[in-house]
Amino acid sequence: MLEKLYEVERKYDELTELLSDPEIIAKQSEWQKYAKAQAGMTNLVTTFREYQGVLRELEETESLLKEKLDSDLQEMAEQEREALLKQSQELEAQIQVLLLPKDPLDEKNVIMEIRAGAGGDEAGLFAGDLYKMYTRYAEGQGWKVELLSASYSDIGGYKEIIFLLEGHGAYSKLKFESGVHRVQRIPATESGGRIHTSTATVAVLPEAEEVEVTINPNDLRIDIYCSSGPGGQCVNTTQSAVRITHLPTGIIASCQDEKSQLKNKEKALRVLRARILEKAQEEASGEQASERRSQVGTGDRSERIRTYNFPQGRVTDHRINLTLHRLETILAGDLEEIIQALSASDQAERLKKEIQ
Repeated sequence: MLEKLYEVERKYDELTELLSDPEIIAKQSEWQKYAKAQAGMTNLVTTFREYQGVLRELEETESLLKEKLDSDLQEMAEQEREALLKQSQELEAQIQVLLLPKDPLDEKNVIMEIRAGAGGDEAGLFAGDLYKMYTRYAEGQGWKVELLSASYSDIGGYKEIIFLLEGHGAYSKLKFESGVHRVQRIPATESGGRIHTSTATVAVLPEAEEVEVTINPNDLRIDIYCSSGPGGQCVNTTQSAVRITHLPTGIIASCQDEKSQLKNKEKALRVLRARILEKAQEEASGEQASERRSQVGTGDRSERIRTYNFPQGRVTDHRINLTLHRLETILAGDLEEIIQALSASDQAERLKKEIQ
């Protein structure tokens, strides 16, 4: 491990010199490439240097303890040694996590797809609650939210809603949200006061750049039609809605929310690229898909991951057996505790596999 850390530190210092080189500064694209590479090493190098400093202090304290000291100094030195040992162990654990292979998709923007599942109208309302939860979380992170496509249910909520979350590390934060979300509550449409169970599916896709997914225009079938609003009501008499089919894969993306046919086409293409990238990743991963996501989940949309129980005011994530009794704040976008717990569980599982 130490050899690898010294090599990373050497590369970091080399990049620091390059970034101050006038010739590199003059070539902005090259400078940005080096700056991004250095930024990816900063946390590891900073933690490693702190670890080295603690080890030096520990060595000095150990040397001091070998000398003849009065009882008070002896006690202080022993306390100092214990504190430094604990700190060195904590830093070593942090370094092990920082050395884990990075998911190359972590820094990407996210396209989220939420669809009403079982439960009829109530499922559509729940899909709307999830949309509000994620957009409020995104706003708290300072991310930009852009609606890409929506299909409304008759009494409010959504049959399907697709939106973009644009911000640093969006995918790293939300990649474990894919799956079936379940709600248990008394629906507004239920006069008998009975608790119903409804579901909605969430898919989290990393946004694909054009250079990552090359689409041959000849492989696309583009259908133009009239967009509609809630309940099938026509809200746009012009042919502005767009449905794009990628013929080689059969993947379809559509958008009808803009009045401009061109804007709808652009949005549908963004969703299409993300879906094609997801399919390519699944095919490349094959049997290793479960390894990629460890115990936190495969990201399969059919996997039940979380329950929102209104009568008890609790949210339970079934993958890591985490239950929080603050449903209202979570639905208001306070997701960080859940996201951090899922990330920590994933890191622990990957560390276990590294050690084996």
